[in-house]
Amino acid sequence: MSNMDLALKDMMSIDGAVGAAVVDYNSGMALGMLGSSKSLDLQVASAGNTEVMRAKMRTMEQLNLKDDIEDILITLSGQYHIIRPVTGRKSKGLFLYMVLDRSRANLALSRHRLKGIEEDLEV
Repeated sequence: MSNMDLALKDMMSIDGAVGAAVVDYNSGMALGMLGSSKSLDLQVASAGNTEVMRAKMRTMEQLNLKDDIEDILITLSGQYHIIRPVTGRKSKGLFLYMVLDRSRANLALSRHRLKGIEEDLEV
């Protein structure tokens, strides 16, 4: 099993996980996806969240912020969407994307687990 497959499997083992993807934000393509919901199109979500990632990076550049993005959190009434850039040298240009069922997820614990997965990921 590849490192990416293990990362996706670990992401989906987080309580409340509905979908997970590893996305290339240069192309907007999901390199790997795993989901438990028929109503969540991870291809469309990956492409759309690529625009969120690019917009935030562009804004930080325009503001001359010399800081790193830990994650981007989007809260919906029934879900959490987490975008976490991958910081490893071999994985620059990628982000982890995760959707959580808000009623079943612990946001703080989910973010902590996602950080560990991101740190271990090499693509």
